[in-house]
Amino acid sequence: MIILAGLGNPGPRYAGNRHNIGFMAIDEIARRWRFGAERAKFQSVIAEGEVEGTKVLLMKPQTFMNESGRAVGEAARFYKVGPERVIVFHDEIDLAPGRFRMKTGGGAAGQNGVRSLISQLGPDFRRARMGVGHPGRPELVHSHVLSDFHKADRPWLDALLTACADALPFLIAGQDDRYQGEVLRLAPASKFSPRQAAQGDS
Repeated sequence: MIILAGLGNPGPRYAGNRHNIGFMAIDEIARRWRFGAERAKFQSVIAEGEVEGTKVLLMKPQTFMNESGRAVGEAARFYKVGPERVIVFHDEIDLAPGRFRMKTGGGAAGQNGVRSLISQLGPDFRRARMGVGHPGRPELVHSHVLSDFHKADRPWLDALLTACADALPFLIAGQDDRYQGEVLRLAPASKFSPRQAAQGDS
């Protein structure tokens, strides 16, 4: 069993937010790989399926972002899944829009959902970091991640979500570097960082 968890906030109010890109990735994976019907379990919306012979549990915690670890931790304990078999898709402000990086271990870097997961699982779960860009100033971060993607974001966003789903067998096989490379190949995106631009202006 491998757990793929997307981070986000529940309810229609937040559905289009940058903070909910993790939920969007899980939805695209479910569609692409024809997972079963969604249902409620582990304080989450879950779906079960297989990817090339490996059982996979998809999770969208309904605890709100800051308590995501409670939901994912509950599922991991139930299935006796170690952190190396938990993969979390989440927004990353320190990556330019559309950029993608895999990472195992480390700190939360200000991402409260990741911080909650660390408190429940320890740091050694795998993170699929999906770039949403930085607004340039720290005081703008909260409103940035809790605002909706713009229409102009749709081309790179749709490409990234599709790539994350299409390349999934590499991730399931534990080939995180190859998965990252394939996602970036399928959905190339500029490395331009609004934060770097802001620092350059100061």
